[in-house]
Amino acid sequence: MEKIKVGIIGCGNISGIYLKNCTQVFDNLEVVAVADIIPERARARAEEFNIPKACSVEELLSDPEIKIVINLTVPGAHAEVCMAALKAGKSVYVEKPLAVKREDGAEILRLAEEKGLLVGCAPDTFMGGGLQTCRKLIDDGWIGETVAATAFMACHGHESWHPDPEFYYKPGGGPMFDMGPYYLTALISLIGPIRRVTSSARITFPERLITSQPKRGTRVKVEVPTHVAGVLDFENGAIGTIITSFDVWAHHLHNIEIYGSEGTLKVPDPNTFKGPVMVRRKDSGEWKEIPLTHGFAENSRGIGVADMAIALAEGRKHRANGKMAYHVLDVMWGFHDASKEGKHIDIRSTCERPEPLPMDFLRG
Repeated sequence: MEKIKVGIIGCGNISGIYLKNCTQVFDNLEVVAVADIIPERARARAEEFNIPKACSVEELLSDPEIKIVINLTVPGAHAEVCMAALKAGKSVYVEKPLAVKREDGAEILRLAEEKGLLVGCAPDTFMGGGLQTCRKLIDDGWIGETVAATAFMACHGHESWHPDPEFYYKPGGGPMFDMGPYYLTALISLIGPIRRVTSSARITFPERLITSQPKRGTRVKVEVPTHVAGVLDFENGAIGTIITSFDVWAHHLHNIEIYGSEGTLKVPDPNTFKGPVMVRRKDSGEWKEIPLTHGFAENSRGIGVADMAIALAEGRKHRANGKMAYHVLDVMWGFHDASKEGKHIDIRSTCERPEPLPMDFLRG
């Protein structure tokens, strides 16, 4: 298989796992350059993963051999870097969310279509063994017709452990924009697109104190809702309930459950690639763990890039695609808008459920 040359922009906390997988797991990718606004970070990552070149963003984008740019910058820079990559003739795969603003996300997709390029976007965790097993169970009718779903992500924020957590409390951050993409992408991949939402949202703590290093003692003004409770109407008629929160110290809520006419499916943490996957059918008195039907149960971030590289070579659709990412962005803003305006918000965008992975989609 011919390798697709890749460049990575943004060498912060998340870049390590992308570099590990794109250099050691996915044989169709070849990372040839890394860049960062802090040159020392790029040089350190290049040395750590034996990348040929640590350079400026401009130099990376001008390299004619690079076909895909992986954009791992902070959310506020996602749109600018994506647009620069597309204008340079590169397909782009970006960390979630696709952009901070709807109009920026729409412009990214418009420019990519105009230039005949691909846009991919995290999360690609729905391509992992856990969620692909759930997809197969649903498609095979194990829980019957989908009736409803619940999704819960609750913690007390990231300022106690993340080395650079300010952006989590700025536009493009907050629990809905930070963690919502994992949950919404999982739900869309399992149930389908969303037609309408409503919610209530609040900022509970107007200021956050960073207790992690190296910025311990720094106070951050909170500019986005930190507790969002929403309701989703799916296009197929199912009703979902979602809570994302940075205001909760502890809870016993399960990540995602899907309720069907014939039983219930417990879905594993959508921020991971693994199980367990549990089913309880209407005629059973107990939960049963289902063995994973697919591979990639370990941390496989970058599988979406590998799939996009195959799509680029074969001229087919890729799974972690920009249209689904824009739908997720539209839905997330819908929750914020619904709370602010006190009404249901009709979601104007839509997308297709991504194709399930073949069961023999193998490591490498």
